[in-house]
Amino acid sequence: MRYMTAGESHGKQMTTIVEGVPSNMPLLQEDINGSLVRRQKGHGRGKRMQIEKDMAEITSGVRHGYTLGSPISLVIHNDDFRHWVDIMGEDPVEDDKQLRRKVSRPRPGHADLNGALKYGHRDMRNVLERSSARETAARVAAGAVAKTLLKQLDIHIAGYVKEIAGITAEDDSSLTIADRQRISEDSPVRTLDENVEQPMKDAIDQAKKDGDSIGGVAEVYVEGLPAGIGSYVHYDRKLDGRIAGNVMSINAFKGVEFGLGFEAARKHGSQVHDEITWSEEAGYYRKTNRLGGLEGGMSTGMPLIIKGVMKPIPTLYKPLQSIDIETKEAFNASIERSDSCAVPAASVVMEHVVAFEIAKAITEQFPHDQFPKLQKAINDYREEIRCF
Repeated sequence: MRYMTAGESHGKQMTTIVEGVPSNMPLLQEDINGSLVRRQKGHGRGKRMQIEKDMAEITSGVRHGYTLGSPISLVIHNDDFRHWVDIMGEDPVEDDKQLRRKVSRPRPGHADLNGALKYGHRDMRNVLERSSARETAARVAAGAVAKTLLKQLDIHIAGYVKEIAGITAEDDSSLTIADRQRISEDSPVRTLDENVEQPMKDAIDQAKKDGDSIGGVAEVYVEGLPAGIGSYVHYDRKLDGRIAGNVMSINAFKGVEFGLGFEAARKHGSQVHDEITWSEEAGYYRKTNRLGGLEGGMSTGMPLIIKGVMKPIPTLYKPLQSIDIETKEAFNASIERSDSCAVPAASVVMEHVVAFEIAKAITEQFPHDQFPKLQKAINDYREEIRCF
């Protein structure tokens, strides 16, 4: 499985093409749109979310509610494009009025300047329109297809917020996957700990009042993945490495942890590694899950626990200093519409990015041209390793 996205933040639409999805898998438009709605929620979102009502249109690869095995194309129309036709249209520009939103002052922390240097753009709108986090809507659409596949294989996933601006949610290992999905969905900051919900909201509100932004940590929890997904034989087939690379590709993400993560560096081995046991009912399992469900580049059968660190959004309403690339004079950086905190929404994006990478690893490992055969192969494998 693989996917490609296309589109600009204020262009006509975002487009996603997903290839490699098995044939005869149930897939409805609502499976995708539910995920897109979740991405738009969260305390601290900016005005753009009040404009866009993200809905994906399936334009190929699905017939009568089932996948065909051919590429699936998904289109998300940008409602705001009607206000940007002159600025973002594809036709040649005839006068300078159509360039009234030209950007010559790069924003620190963004792709603006580096992208302009790489591609030779004097108007950095050509960079920021594509590097915008708006592109994550297209990635969530792809991930929603993957989540549908995983759900049919009895593999479930939840994304939520662990930390915002240093305010950290307490762990509750007794929560089921259904609990995590339900509680996070009911929380305006997508946290599982109601005791930190209001302090997180207050921190977001204060950042907005100050014209500033704050970041945090998102966590993704995956349940039902059998042991042995991924591989130890090549560096690029290790499941943790593949997941980490894809999480790091999300806008503003600057770090990834599995299980204890960096805390493992401050502990002894006896406090880090998970003892192995066996039961006739469950087969092999770990007494603890400090390594987050991954050993040797492969799943262990325990829940996957993945954390992603998101930096504060670099678009500030009290902008940092920058340089005008035309005059080389110091100016305050350009201001574009933005969120004061996007960690709740980013947890949804991370959830879907992880889902796609897991679905991709599964379809590489098992026969997958036809979805019923993939289901049988996974079920047979589960029984095989249980009795190994």
